[in-house]
Amino acid sequence: MKIYTTAPLEDPRKARTIYKELEDIGYDGGFSFEAKHDPFLTLAVAAEHTSTLRLGTAIAIAFARNPMNLANLGYDMQSISGGRFFLGLGSQVKPHIEKRFSSVWSHPAERMREIVLAIKAIWNCWEGKAPLNFEGKFYRHTIMIPAFNPGPNPFGPPPILTGGFGPLMTAVAGEAADGFIGHPFNTRRSLLENTLPALEKGLSKSGRQRSDIEIICATLVVTADTEEAFEASKLAARKQLAFYGSTPAYLPTLACHGWDDVHAELNRLSKAGRWDDMTGLISDEILNEVAVLGERHEIAGKLRARLAGIADGVSITHNRCPDPGHWADIVQAFKREG
Repeated sequence: MKIYTTAPLEDPRKARTIYKELEDIGYDGGFSFEAKHDPFLTLAVAAEHTSTLRLGTAIAIAFARNPMNLANLGYDMQSISGGRFFLGLGSQVKPHIEKRFSSVWSHPAERMREIVLAIKAIWNCWEGKAPLNFEGKFYRHTIMIPAFNPGPNPFGPPPILTGGFGPLMTAVAGEAADGFIGHPFNTRRSLLENTLPALEKGLSKSGRQRSDIEIICATLVVTADTEEAFEASKLAARKQLAFYGSTPAYLPTLACHGWDDVHAELNRLSKAGRWDDMTGLISDEILNEVAVLGERHEIAGKLRARLAGIADGVSITHNRCPDPGHWADIVQAFKREG
């Protein structure tokens, strides 16, 4: 199992050093995330300052772009990184797509599937495998002249991984993509009961098997060196989980444990703006099921136990711990145990 993390980049200029630090620590890969900054530019910089670290967008917002634009970005990043790139795509939510990006939101799972297939059709054209003739419900790409055809990529096209949570979007990864990026608001049980069956449904539809895709699960980690820091980390995690748990889209994780009433109350409090009151509803039981908690020397083993038989990789995350060196000893222990 590989170990990854998303690089914390409040300042994109630090891409020159942070990804190299992740590589030196021993991470298998470092990801970017589309929030305050473009997720591709930082990785282009990172590629010039690393040599072995896998680089990926986890995630870039697909619906804010189009397949041709994404095909160019992914193809160029694969070349610049020397074959170390993956194109990770996510949907975002309707208000942001329409009001922040001024783009179109409709049929999100169907649209994501078509974006992936369109990108692959474009790459097949560039690789000399087939003429460009993609005509879908949402996107149409039927012209490619030599002036705009980069030709075969020296490292081949990069894999496409899609992120998702609900069954329809998760199934898209199984049907059309090369991998799946799992959301951190999951438990081992929800991954087994909700996520894997949805992926299998998609795989079955395309006639593929589990071994044909890569699964990376983002996982919330809570640990610290002192009791005070540990309690602070747990509180931050509870706040993060309370926010997720208040959103109807994330109900399935709570529901498979019989915690539907927790979601209902979190949702009610969120609508009343009582965010601080929500934290107390995330019990120790919920926290321990969703996050991986423990002393530092326990975390590597607990991560493997959480995702054994489920994932090919884990991306460790915690919004309170932006220092890429915070988990250095855990990464090294994880690699030793692997």
